Amino acid sequence: MTLQEYDYARESPSKLAASCLLLALTMKNLGGWTPTLEYYSGYCSQDLHPLVKRLNFLLTYQPRDKLKAVRTKYSQRAFFEVAKIAPMDMLKLEEKLKSC
Repeated sequence: MTLQEYDYARESPSKLAASCLLLALTMKNLGGWTPTLEYYSGYCSQDLHPLVKRLNFLLTYQPRDKLKAVRTKYSQRAFFEVAKIAPMDMLKLEEKLKSC
């Protein structure tokens, strides 16, 4: 979804990927940012928090009529319907990120 938004073009692809992973781990209650993830990604959890919040906010947007192909694709069963997962409440996300 970030490919459709110019605001994310300035972010490095590795930081964007790491932030997406942290958001997914947080949304699914699969744990936080581990020392292993920090070592291999090169990012500590606190470096990712602002981008994670922006990504979660991006998920709250309803798709525009012309730009809904990504949501449609990832709403299919073959992709585990991940586009249908509700974004986290921002306050809950803040709490969980503080504990990472």
